[in-house]
Formats: sequence, structure tokens, C-alpha cells
Amino acid sequence: MHEKILILDFGSQYTQLIARRVRELNVFSEIVPFNQFPEDTTGIKGVILAGSPFSVRDEKAPQVELSDFMDKMPVLGICYGAQYMAQHQGGSVESSQKREYGRARLHTIHDHSDLFADIPADTQVWMSHADTIFSLPEGYEIIGSTRDVEVAAYRKADAPHPTFGIQFHPEVTHSEHGKQLLHNFVINICGCKGDWTPASFVEETVEALGKQLGTDKVVMGLSGGVDSTVAAELIHRAIGDNLYCIFVDNGLLRKNEFEEVLDSYKSMGLNVKGVDAKLDFYEALHGISDPELKRKAIGRTFIEVFDREAHAISGVSWLGQGTIYPDVIESVSVHGPSVTIKSHHNVGGLPEKMGLHVVEPLRALFKDEVRRVGRELEIPHTILGRHPFPGPGLGIRILGEITPEKVRVLQEADAIFINGLKSHGLYDEVWQAATILLPIHSVGVMGDERTYENVAALRAVTSLDGMTADWCKLPYDFFAEISTKIINEVKGINRVVYDISTKPPSTIEWE
Repeated sequence: MHEKILILDFGSQYTQLIARRVRELNVFSEIVPFNQFPEDTTGIKGVILAGSPFSVRDEKAPQVELSDFMDKMPVLGICYGAQYMAQHQGGSVESSQKREYGRARLHTIHDHSDLFADIPADTQVWMSHADTIFSLPEGYEIIGSTRDVEVAAYRKADAPHPTFGIQFHPEVTHSEHGKQLLHNFVINICGCKGDWTPASFVEETVEALGKQLGTDKVVMGLSGGVDSTVAAELIHRAIGDNLYCIFVDNGLLRKNEFEEVLDSYKSMGLNVKGVDAKLDFYEALHGISDPELKRKAIGRTFIEVFDREAHAISGVSWLGQGTIYPDVIESVSVHGPSVTIKSHHNVGGLPEKMGLHVVEPLRALFKDEVRRVGRELEIPHTILGRHPFPGPGLGIRILGEITPEKVRVLQEADAIFINGLKSHGLYDEVWQAATILLPIHSVGVMGDERTYENVAALRAVTSLDGMTADWCKLPYDFFAEISTKIINEVKGINRVVYDISTKPPSTIEWE
């Protein structure tokens, strides 16, 4: 078992970012709801109390039992976590005019504090709090201040194990030496060795899968994406051809994607079967325009097709899935399961329907970590560098009812956009790119004729993990070339627009 840092989640938007920053130090971090501190603390080297949208003064503010970990292991409270510890140990937290949002500077730093080792005074930090710690409990001392907030950082003096609280966010890039502060806490104070690497993950996961699965058979649906491919390769290394992969053409893939992805999988040595089920999906989608109903129809049809193909394989005991850590976190969030924004999941309902056990080798990893593991496994860059692609595919990029003709039009336009990004060296600068076929028609003129055809919207965003996203500032000359090419070569489109919305408030996909 690897050593780890436990992060208590109080509902902050930054909690996952804290976990990612700890993992960048090659130390495993685990997020748990604030009220689910584990009884077994084996391997836990330290605890971080994250932020929260609540005020510690609210009646419904999240409450945690500090005696579970304080004075038993090193503790770092961040923002709400720092205020909670201070208040519940006898200090005072109040709302005042001394509030800070955004950039601030730590003009005073305790020179001998281990937490601030190698961090200069006047360093920039990122603040986001309405409450202020006015007084510390007995036995605590200030180790950092800004010009407006005296208790920007504190520690518990003479504690059996170090306890710190900071009112700023070291996990965001705006905190200039935030990574150094987390290094000081995780490596120097908690004593973590930093041996959780992609290589160690591959070795240990393959060994564990071999013990877990033995000679059992596993069936898995592949999508051509990063998560399912990396998960399949790990399982394949553990059990070889006892892994049976199924790649379904739902008629909503990108142009030539079915053939290209199948070729990639065969070159990797995976035992994979391609299934042409386009007509099944088109029939299920006939007459449906509502995006949620389209997702459900696609999901339901996938289950039917996958179940039919899987039952052709005798003696299967397990269903492999490419579940990753954000999916796990969402299912156990501090506020309960998250609100349903999109219901579709490629294999939703399959384990219950088929009576299979589930194996999820990536459930502890973030997306960027999956890619690092993929590189360790030497999976081709054509797959690892592939943009995220939604399970319903082009079904949620054709607004309104789906027809084979609309799919053809969108595939042609999308291929021009994606291939253009690649030929111009822009593809790897983009997190996700998409072409959307809009349910409106536009007047145009081609030659001497008046046209009345579809509008296509281009979407390209930058992001770390898809949770937030900004639109890409691509060159005007590139847009001019792509727009002209789409309009000239794709019969059915006479106007192209570019989506410059951020997430939030918009989502990356349009449906």
C-alpha cells in the first residue's frame, strides 16, 4: 500500500485541484467527504482540510470531528479548513471588512516555519474568503500575514504532530510558491517519499489485476478514447486474450473513425471485435429531438447491442470499465450524488443486466494521470492525444432529430475542422474540438444561385480536465481557411460560426 495524503472535502470547487497538486509530487492523494474519515488510517501520512462554499458561522456548515486526526498526524487546513480548526479550538472567526478576494501578498512570513521553507517574504498568494480569523486558540501562533489580514497562516505550537492553517489557496497557479508550500507539507513535514509514479502504478495494477481476475474472462466496450484504451491495455497485460473487447459503430462516430480505431487496436494486440450497428441506432433515434431522450435512446441501444455481442462469448465473469477518479468523487460528493446534467454512460446499467462483476483499473486516476500511464504503456499518441469524445458521439452535436444525411454532413464538416487543426499544428494545443450542426437554415449565395442551408458552429476549448474550459484563440487565417473549405466542399452547409463561450456558464457540448 502506498503512503497517501487524505483530503477532507467540504464542497469547495478547488478540492480536486488540491489532490492533483499533491499527486504532482508523486504522492497518492485521496478525497473523502468530511464526515467519512476512515477508521483504518494505515498509510495515511497527513490530512488536508479543504475549502468550502459555507461559512464556519453557518448553522448548516459542515462539521468534522477533529479528534480523529489532530495531534495524531500532520494537518493542514486551507481556507475553510483553517477557519474551522481555529474556531473549534477556541479562537474566533468573524465576518468583517478585512475580507480578501484574489491576489494578495504575504508581507510577513515566520522565518523558522517549516511550512514556509524556501518561500520568500512578499510572495503572491490567492485569497477567496469572506470570513477572517480574528483570534487564535491558546497554544497557536501566527506564521504569516498580509497587509489586510493578520492571521493569514498559523501553526499549533508544541504539538505532537505539526498542525497548520492558511487562509489562502496554494493549489492555484496564482499562488506563486504554492507548489513549494505543498511540497514542504507533504514531503518535508509528512515525510512522504514520493514514489507513486506511472511506472509503479502499471506494475502494481497489472499484478493486482492478475490476482483479482485469475483465469476469468472479461468483456469490455471500447470507444477509441483514452480511458477505455488504457484500462483495456492494463487488463490485457494481466490476463491476455481472456479480455474480449467490443467496439461498436453506433453510426455517430467521426468520419472513418470506426476503421481507423479498429486498426489501432489490432496493432496493439488487443482481442477486439468491431460491430456495425448503425441501423440499430438510427432506428432507435428516429423522430427524437429532445437531447435527454436522444442520450437515453443511444444508451439503451448500446446496452442492447453490447449485451447481444457479449452473450456470444461463453463464460464471461467480469465487465471492464474505464471509470476515472472524477466519476468516483462525483458519486460520493459531500452533497450526495451530483445533479444529473447528462444521463448517458456507455455502459450504464450493464453490470446489473448482465450479472457481471465490475473491474475498474483507472478509478484512482485523474485524466492527465491516465495519459501518463498510457505513455508508460507505450500506447500510440494517436489514441493518447485524442480529444475527448462524448459517448453519444455526433448524436449530441446534431441539434434536433438525427438522420443519416445529417450525420454525413456533420462528419464531412467535422473532418475538415479536425484535420485542419492537425495540419496546422494546432490539434495538441486544444483540449477538445467539435463541429455542431445547428437546426437552423441560413440564406446564402453560391454562384448566381440563392441557397437556404444549414449553419455549422465550430467549438474549440482549452482545459485541464474538462471541469472548466476557455475558448481557444485560434488564428483568424485558420478560421478563414476552414470556413471556406467547409462551405465549398460540404453540400448542405452555407454558413460557419465560432463559439466563444466559456465553461461555466456554458458547457463544452451544446447538448
